[in-house]
Amino acid sequence: MGALDGIKVLDLSRVLAGPWSTMTLADLGAEVWKIEPPQGGDDTRHWSPPEKDGVSTYFMSVNRNKKSVALDLNTPEGLETVRALAVKADVLVENYRPATLKRWGLTYEKLKVLNPRLIVCSISGYGRDGAFADRPGYDFVLQAECGFMAITGEADGAPMRLGVAFIDIITGMNAVQAILAALYARERTGEGQWLDISLLDSGLACLANIATGYLNTGREPARFGNAHPSIVPYETFECSDAVTLAVAVGTDEQYRRLCQNVLEAPALWEEERYRTNRGRIVHRLDLIPALQRAFARYPSTIVMERMRAHAIPVGEVRAVSAALESAEARAREMVVTAVGPEGNEVRMVRSALRFSGTPVRAPEVPPALGAHTAEVLKEVLKRDL
Repeated sequence: MGALDGIKVLDLSRVLAGPWSTMTLADLGAEVWKIEPPQGGDDTRHWSPPEKDGVSTYFMSVNRNKKSVALDLNTPEGLETVRALAVKADVLVENYRPATLKRWGLTYEKLKVLNPRLIVCSISGYGRDGAFADRPGYDFVLQAECGFMAITGEADGAPMRLGVAFIDIITGMNAVQAILAALYARERTGEGQWLDISLLDSGLACLANIATGYLNTGREPARFGNAHPSIVPYETFECSDAVTLAVAVGTDEQYRRLCQNVLEAPALWEEERYRTNRGRIVHRLDLIPALQRAFARYPSTIVMERMRAHAIPVGEVRAVSAALESAEARAREMVVTAVGPEGNEVRMVRSALRFSGTPVRAPEVPPALGAHTAEVLKEVLKRDL
């Protein structure tokens, strides 16, 4: 039994943030009814290449363990069916514009009359109140607007986006947290509620120490490439075999061990201005080239062996293929294979959530468009298609 066994989720979301949240709920044992338009389905079904057996791998990444129900919400029949499913659901997740929901009669005010216990999670770019409620939100734009591009990239280079749509994913995670909390609250109150989760809020909240640094000092954060604004050395170094290592020296004691035991460069520790992290930050332009020369004397295997022996965090900068095939990933069995109803196999990264008593669901292949329409209508609504 999964942690959310028995919970029914009506998924009216598309693309990434919403589907990520509903996939997580499905992994935890909820039954997810993914509502898709019969003509084309979720937008990401067509986001390819890459694809496998004609199916977008983007779509595959966020839609496992769901049931696809094809309904046209622009028809009275489709809307009536969705409303009937909302009566049976515990949670509804959507990411449509407010005007569209109003036209369909699927606002929270309407839905709570149908089902007072329903938890409605609305995911949007800028929140559902105020002057920006109708503005569409895309991760790339929000990475720019929330300040992440300004702090990502080389100091003298152009602002850069992260290579994955992380604000979308964080928003999906925030939606899951809110939904789980609302389900817990419902156990006490017996009532559902409305959750307003936005990419903007999620992005700004993820600025974390960067935000508090600016808010309390007034200093504009800068780009440091692979370096850290507040910790030195905390960046990449190249070894004699041209392998690049990510080195994270978080304490003065770790820095001492790095110099004396790993790099055999005691002078870099003995020099007074490098003894403290504050001093290393002030003098980083002198220290980092000296450290790079020291790293360049040794092959990466020797450096990593020594650093791990002396409890200093280090890792090789890997390609995605190497990361997914690494010993660490294999040890955690992070890559799994799901087999579809026609024998088709889909490899994917498993859920990151681990439970001792209520394990996550074994992965099922993301559904074909409308594959479960008849099943859901018959089992949930007692109707034949």
